[in-house]
Amino acid sequence: MSAYPNAAVATTAATTDSEAADPCCAAPLPVLGRDVTVPLVTGGEVTYAALDYAASAPALQRVWDDVAAYAPYYGSVHRGAGYLSQLSTDLFENSRVTVAEFLDCRPGDQVVFTRSTTDSLNLLAAVLPAGCEVFVFETEHHASLLPWQDARVTYLNAPRTPAQAVETLERALADRDPYGPALVCVTGASNVTGELWPVRELAAAAHAHGARIVLDAAQLAPHHPVSVQELDVDWVAFSGHKLYAPFGSGVLAGRADWLQDAEPYLAGGGASKKVARRADGGVDVEWHTTAARHEAGSPNVIGVYSIASACKALTEAGFDQLVAREQHLIDTVRAGLAEVPEVKVLSLFGDEAPRVGVISFVVEGWNSSHFAAALSAEYGIGVRDGLFCAHPLVRTLLGSDPQTQGECGAPEAAPGEKSLNAIRVSFGAGTPDEHVERFVRAVKELVRDGAQWKYRTEDGRCVPDRG
Repeated sequence: MSAYPNAAVATTAATTDSEAADPCCAAPLPVLGRDVTVPLVTGGEVTYAALDYAASAPALQRVWDDVAAYAPYYGSVHRGAGYLSQLSTDLFENSRVTVAEFLDCRPGDQVVFTRSTTDSLNLLAAVLPAGCEVFVFETEHHASLLPWQDARVTYLNAPRTPAQAVETLERALADRDPYGPALVCVTGASNVTGELWPVRELAAAAHAHGARIVLDAAQLAPHHPVSVQELDVDWVAFSGHKLYAPFGSGVLAGRADWLQDAEPYLAGGGASKKVARRADGGVDVEWHTTAARHEAGSPNVIGVYSIASACKALTEAGFDQLVAREQHLIDTVRAGLAEVPEVKVLSLFGDEAPRVGVISFVVEGWNSSHFAAALSAEYGIGVRDGLFCAHPLVRTLLGSDPQTQGECGAPEAAPGEKSLNAIRVSFGAGTPDEHVERFVRAVKELVRDGAQWKYRTEDGRCVPDRG
C-alpha cells in the first residue's frame, strides 16, 4: 500500500477497535458469529457452538473489518490508471508478499492465488511435466487424492505410524523410474483424525529419490506455522475458507519452474503478456512468466486481501499461544470422550500422536447422522457427519466396525457394502471453552439418556420430526 499511504491507514486503522479482547468470547481471536443464537427443538435458544472449523472456519473479526474498510476503495486489479485501480493493485501484490512471508517461502518461489486448495492442486496437476509419476497416500482428502488421474499415479496404503508412512513412500519411490519427474502429495494434518504427518521426513525421502513434494496445508496452516524452507517442501497449498478468510480464494506457493514451463491453467486476460494476429489468421500469444501466468481473469482481490489479513492476525497472535490453547481444547474433548465407553475415536497413529483440533468418532448404538442431528437440534452444536471427502480413509478406519442405523439418517451404501459414517468435531482460534465443554456434556447426555426428540430422514439427512 506504499503508493497510497492515506488509503492504507484507512484500511488498517479500522481493525484496531475490533481486535480488543471480547469479554464474552474466551478465545484469542474473535470471529464472526460468536454471539449468534439458534432455536432448540426442546424450546428456547442458545448461543451457537460452531465446531465444524475443518469444513469452513468462521471469518476472523479482524478479516471482516479489514475487508469492510477496503471495500469502498475496491477497483480493478492490473487494469486501470485510476486511483482505486492502482490502490487495489498495490494491495493485491502486497498481499502476495504477506502470504510468502507467512509461508517462509524461498527467494524465487511464486505465490499463485487460486480459488481453494482443490483448485491449487488441480493447477499443479495441470502443469506436471510429461511422464511425471505421482505418489499419494489413500488417506488424503479428495482435493489431494483425485487431481492426478491424468498422470501415472501410485496410491499408497494407509500407514499406521509416521515411521511407516516414510518407509512406505521410500519403498514406492525406490521402484520408480529414476530419470523421470515425480511428485509426492501429502497432507500436513488429516481432515479426519487431525493427526500431524511427518512432512519434513517425507520431503527428505522424496528428494533423496529425485522426487518433488507438495504439501496440502488446508488443515495445518490455520493451526500451526508452515515454513516452506524448514519443511523443505516444493509447494504448499491451502484455502482461505479454512484460514478464517471465507471469501473464495486459495494459494499455491512454491517453485516457479514447472509453473513457468507449462501452458497457463486458464487462458485469458491477465495471463497473456502480448497477443498478435498472424498472417495465416491465427493468434500468437506470449504468456507471463510471473504468477500472473496462472491467474487469468479479474483477480478476487477481496478474497486475496482477506487471506493476507488472516495471515497477519495469526502471526501477530503468535502460534505458540494459539497452539498451546488449542491443545487445551483438544485435551478437554479427548478426555471427555474417553469417559464414554460407547465412543470410539478414530486414529491412524494412536492416542499419543500430535494433532490439530480435528477429532472424528463413532458412537455405539447410534448412526452418526442421527447423533449429529441431535447435537444440533437439542444443544445448538454444529458438527460434521459423513465421510468428510476422505472416503478411502474413513472406510479404512471404520471397515470392521458395525454401524447401527438408529432412528434415521443412515447414508446410502452400494450393494454389499455396510453403511458407514462418522462424526467430526473441529475447532480453532475462535472457539471459546464453553463450546467444547457443552459438546462433551452433550455427548455424555445423549449416550446416557438418548435423544429427547424424534428424527426422520429427509433428502438423505437426519432432521427433527416436526410433524
